[in-house]
Amino acid sequence: MPKIRKYMSGFEKRKRKQRVDELIQSQAGALDRFISSNKQNESSNLNEEQEILVNEEQEIVGNEGQENLGNEGQENLGNQEHKESSERVDESGHEGMDNDSQNEDMSFERGVRNIDDPSNWDKIDQKFIDFIVERGPLKRDKVNFPMDNAGRRFSCFHYIRRLSNGEKQDRRWLVYSNASDKVFCFCCKLFKQDENKTMLATSGLNDWHNLAQRLKSHEASNEHIFGMSKWIESEIRLRLNETIDKSVEDQIKKEKVHWKGVLERIIEAVKTLAKNNLAFRGDNEKIYQKNNGIFLSIIEMMAKHDPTMREHLRRISNGEIHYHYLGHNIQNELIQMLANEVKSAMIRRIKDAKYFAVILDCTPDISHMEQMSLVIRCVDVSTTTIQVEEFFLQFLKVEDTTGSGLFEELEEGLVTLQLDIGDCRGQGYDNGSNMKGKRKGVQKRLLDKNPRAFYMPCGCHSLNLVLCDMANSCNKAISFFGVLQRI
Repeated sequence: MPKIRKYMSGFEKRKRKQRVDELIQSQAGALDRFISSNKQNESSNLNEEQEILVNEEQEIVGNEGQENLGNEGQENLGNQEHKESSERVDESGHEGMDNDSQNEDMSFERGVRNIDDPSNWDKIDQKFIDFIVERGPLKRDKVNFPMDNAGRRFSCFHYIRRLSNGEKQDRRWLVYSNASDKVFCFCCKLFKQDENKTMLATSGLNDWHNLAQRLKSHEASNEHIFGMSKWIESEIRLRLNETIDKSVEDQIKKEKVHWKGVLERIIEAVKTLAKNNLAFRGDNEKIYQKNNGIFLSIIEMMAKHDPTMREHLRRISNGEIHYHYLGHNIQNELIQMLANEVKSAMIRRIKDAKYFAVILDCTPDISHMEQMSLVIRCVDVSTTTIQVEEFFLQFLKVEDTTGSGLFEELEEGLVTLQLDIGDCRGQGYDNGSNMKGKRKGVQKRLLDKNPRAFYMPCGCHSLNLVLCDMANSCNKAISFFGVLQRI
């Protein structure tokens, strides 16, 4: 009977490491959904209710289906787009945040879609209509309107209706589309009836030669009067918060606030354990059981004093929810996003300093795979007291331990971190020939690329060699260290 191997082969380990690397790369910057950067300036004129409506509109215009960011059973989360500008709670309660949703143009990931452009209002529902009505029509009066083949174009002159008695009225309902170079009727586009087939309510109108006459006849039509009445009625209801589905909207808002609070507390627990380098899991992953790990113990402690977590654990115990965000998958995902955020902060500080030095060292791991640690040394100017700092950034997987192979890994690593090798002003390695070699070592190849990156042997490695030679020169030292080695 052939012997069954009980451990993973080298190929399987490399494949697993590749999947982990792809996951890490796909999650770069994903923590920005939950933690706002200090460098981002949030607009004060967009309140929380508008952000919720932006999320609901994006669910309509972008993807009809909700994406679950926190499914416990998902192995690869790389298919999810981490730049998605939304504030949504899916059926598992996962919520994302992004300040980019406050931009005026309201761009979407899958193609630029401007929600203020009426040419994008083809497939809409009541939630989107309420959001657009609350925002109101957007007038584009400072735009260099393009000319058509006949040399004519739209003019802001048509925004004003001139009556026979000399009075002027604002055509608030007239909206210009930048994407299609057409004009639409705001109320007829949103509240059109099935029998309303006019161009201002469907595909848009760009007959600039006869536009004045077409607008005059349209605003006197029954369809336009019906749309205006529906528009005014909706504005009044939204202003008084008396829409038909008011109770449903209130319940949705409460759920969003609840899940936002749950996610914030889970992130704080993960940050606390990761900062203190403590183990997360125990013998099991079930609430209110013995030896379930430090993470779940902290969650249980929070539930004793915090009503949000108490309600969350009550739902879990009663089987009211299936996705609770307390499993190991969400823990690993949050740890990775926190690591990416810390790494991004270190890279920003290195870029602020501009010039840096590189420190490398290689060592095999438990699977006998060669790992090269990359450390960047620079002058940290981000603090009040300027000081020299060293930042460990990552491990680089090495397959070729020659000087050429190590230098290629270093060069590729710096490119991945978006650091310019031309700004390197120093390099420090051990005393191996592949590192300090004068002709084919890493330091020589880096000097060929950047003559200002002066090489200095690593002081710790040099001290270690001195201590080894000193210990070997004395019989008592040899006996002493031999006993320690055997112990």
